[in-house]
Amino acid sequence: MDIAQLQAYGYFILTTLLVIALYGYIYHLYSKKRDVDGVDYENYSNMALKDDISDAPVSAKSHDDKEK
Repeated sequence: MDIAQLQAYGYFILTTLLVIALYGYIYHLYSKKRDVDGVDYENYSNMALKDDISDAPVSAKSHDDKEK
């Protein structure tokens, strides 16, 4: 086995591991849409598209929740 063949095997193994890691990360992102607090941050992705004054807010806040 010469160095070129060893490099080819290493390249193939590295590429395969990176593809598996990428698909695992994508699966993690789409399977766990809510964080620990239960907030779904995917709703915030539409803020740039729905920014008209008549559009509904992403997360409604009541006026009773005033900070001191």
